Amino acid sequence: MQMHPVKLYPSKALLKREDQLAWKMAGVATDKVAVQKDVQEMIINRIIDNASVAIAAINRRPVTSARQMALGHPRKGAATVFGVKAGTTVSPEWAAWANGTAVRELDFHDTFLAADYSHPGDNIPPILAVAQTMGKSGRDLIRGLATGYELQIDLVRAICLHEHKVDHIAHLCPSAAAGIGTLLGLKQDIVFQAVQQALHVSISFRQSRKGEISSWKAFAPAHAGKLAVEAVDRAMRGEGAPNPIYEGEDSVLGWVLSGRTQADKHGRAAAYEPVYYEVPLPSPGEAKRAILDSYTKEHSAEYQSQALIDLAFRMREKISDVEAIEKIVIHTSHHTHYVIGTGANDPQKMDPKASRETLDHSIMYIFAVALQDGRWHHVDSYAPKRAGRADTIRLWHKIETTEDPEWTRKYHSRDPNELSFGGRVEIFFKDGTRLVDELGVANAHPNGARPFERAHYIQKFRTLTEGIITAREANRFLADAQDLAKIPAGELAVLNVALPAGTLVVGKPGIF
Repeated sequence: MQMHPVKLYPSKALLKREDQLAWKMAGVATDKVAVQKDVQEMIINRIIDNASVAIAAINRRPVTSARQMALGHPRKGAATVFGVKAGTTVSPEWAAWANGTAVRELDFHDTFLAADYSHPGDNIPPILAVAQTMGKSGRDLIRGLATGYELQIDLVRAICLHEHKVDHIAHLCPSAAAGIGTLLGLKQDIVFQAVQQALHVSISFRQSRKGEISSWKAFAPAHAGKLAVEAVDRAMRGEGAPNPIYEGEDSVLGWVLSGRTQADKHGRAAAYEPVYYEVPLPSPGEAKRAILDSYTKEHSAEYQSQALIDLAFRMREKISDVEAIEKIVIHTSHHTHYVIGTGANDPQKMDPKASRETLDHSIMYIFAVALQDGRWHHVDSYAPKRAGRADTIRLWHKIETTEDPEWTRKYHSRDPNELSFGGRVEIFFKDGTRLVDELGVANAHPNGARPFERAHYIQKFRTLTEGIITAREANRFLADAQDLAKIPAGELAVLNVALPAGTLVVGKPGIF
């Protein structure tokens, strides 16, 4: 990997495109290096993973709404929509919208955490939609997805968006655009323009994950995927983009991220500090392997709760009476405390009437239910009746989080064997005794007690789709997905999963 310094430049500097981050990202996208076997196998795992969580969410309201919008944009021989028979196709940007929403709705697919947050599997819907529309092969899709995963993860390693209250889709849209560029075999200058357009149009703010969290949490990455498709389309037609989009005087770095001093942002000074970010990218000819550093979820909840759910399961075995608990303190990282813990200062995270989207971002609620039930279910654990149980509310309100500098350090560690997303839990009992335990990574994590392998992805698919699709359709999809590299050009519609006729919910009418 090579480290690429990214800083702010005044317009008079006339920064050459070869020195711009977007150009270097385009270089990674157009590097024809082979995709290694283990990367290819993990791409297949994540295609299966995405399909499983999408079908499990297929008739939830946001997914139904997105699907109806997409079906309002039919296009013969284009992209498929999850749940709908493969013969019905829509324009690719709308398939990216519908399928991206389905994948994201349950917050149950893969994750990568570093300087910022990400769900790199969000790259799959837009890249696959374009692959289907443009008649590409399984091997083409593999190459495109390897790029999408690589660039999103590389950006997440280096550039923190959330400290500026910017939503993490600002890394997703450029990575998806670059992945589409690889898929289509576009030239570097076209991918360069597409990446810049994609970043420019995808800046949004973290209020979508704050306070009363709405269905936009599921729509946001789908919107980024849709914007990426549109950005590539414009660039292919010869249209340009704001330039330089990262380093320019009035760029994203300049006014949204850490490009200027605070004084400069108020117009009282003009300061251009030497380097603010260093982004790692593969060297020319170096394989794209970042997907192997990401991890999926065993439980349908925010990733930073995964290890703590497993820890709750373990600790409950030593508790005879939950009502005897006086207080629970979760010692954890800065991110966990301030995003899904009491450090967020969101009263909604303690509200039994809160939305599912809010509850899956409340570690207090999640730990309470996991401790009581010893299981986690993507529907039952969030049901209003479950959230409203009096004994759950009592326990839930006894839980608080606190930042522990050591857990924050391990959260940001560059050593993969030390990297941790869990915490240490102290349970205080009314009789003065206490129970203490800790867990750094989830059981399903590559360094966990039961790392997810192909069999686990298949079991997750079968569990989540049982009773929704037929056994024949499940078997057919799993066989085709696992044979991804051999799918010929024009046949990628086999990666769609269809429900039996008459079982798809039709949502409220809109404009489309």
